[in-house]
Amino acid sequence: MKKILVTGSSRGIGREIALYLAKNGYSVDIHYVHSEEKALKIVEQIRSLGQESNALKFDIKDREECKKILDGKLYYGIVLNAGIAKDNVFPAMEGEEWDEVVDTNLGGFYNVLKPLVMPMISNRIKGRIITLSSVSALSGNRGQVNYSASKAGIIGATKSLALELAKRGITVNCIAPGVIETDMIKNVPVDEIKKIIPMKRIGCAKEVASLANYLMSEDASYITGQVISVNGGLYL
Repeated sequence: MKKILVTGSSRGIGREIALYLAKNGYSVDIHYVHSEEKALKIVEQIRSLGQESNALKFDIKDREECKKILDGKLYYGIVLNAGIAKDNVFPAMEGEEWDEVVDTNLGGFYNVLKPLVMPMISNRIKGRIITLSSVSALSGNRGQVNYSASKAGIIGATKSLALELAKRGITVNCIAPGVIETDMIKNVPVDEIKKIIPMKRIGCAKEVASLANYLMSEDASYITGQVISVNGGLYL
């Protein structure tokens, strides 16, 4: 049974990815920081599908905690979904708003993958790594200088790691969602945003999850270093 870790999987896109992968035969570990009750419910759902699942609690921006929890674990696939946004126009942006977003979103790339990549190599696992970026990283967005910078950094890190791991048969790809129906957009003027999306609708988490499932499959074994947008044609 192929085992996968999905970070930030107690809700939103991460939750949908975890459940979609479990429905397609993968064992999936759920990661959370605060939402223990939600995480345990996802674990129960995955187990009800006949797949193995555990809930792991750690802060992706805490390097030592990541190392403590993840050392010794062996995964076929890793989905780096966890991230945060603290929007503010740049002249008013506080240092903590910059640091927390960059340390979480970009720092989490290093903190989570560092303990897990070498075991994949040592065990000759031709695995899959999927990162989550954003349309904001590709085109920028007002009030998101910190978020766009961190997500653009993930794209660069993804492409570089893909080059390093290609000869090992490990693929590394990035999904860049646009506006997706999750809790993150509850305070967003959806009707106004729909007007600038060519497909005139908000995306759903399942549309991101189905792509993650494909990239995790054997069918995607020759795809690496790619950034694939799921955005209805939107470029802000």
